[in-house]
Amino acid sequence: MSPTAANAEGQRRAERLGVVAGTMVQSINEDDDIAGDLLEAVVAASGTELVPEDSDDVVDIVLLWWRDDDGDLANALIDARRQLSDQGIIWLLTPKSGRPGHVEPSDILDAVPTAGLVQTSTVNVAQEWASMRLAAPKSQRVRHR
Repeated sequence: MSPTAANAEGQRRAERLGVVAGTMVQSINEDDDIAGDLLEAVVAASGTELVPEDSDDVVDIVLLWWRDDDGDLANALIDARRQLSDQGIIWLLTPKSGRPGHVEPSDILDAVPTAGLVQTSTVNVAQEWASMRLAAPKSQRVRHR
């Protein structure tokens, strides 16, 4: 793929996730090469800089990369939600069905209410990854300072 085509594909992936210039994005748990490649493409195409995982900055989008062996998903979602602005969202990314580490949507939805979140949509952002957009219901949104 040419650099121009790769950048255009990265831009499409970024737009699917709502990552545009000026968006504060934090990426959590992207500890494999495929995740890193996708993250790099999305961030480079959008011109957005990532907020470090250990930062106290409030962000607009958390990209939470999750595999079935990564521990307690509900606690990870609670931790991710603490970083969000009032209008923030969490994109929970998991390998697509049939790939190692895939998490069933039913398992994700079991963990979501514990974190005070709801599923709003699902997208495929790459051949290897699918994601669920999670947001706090407006009536239950909590301000984090």
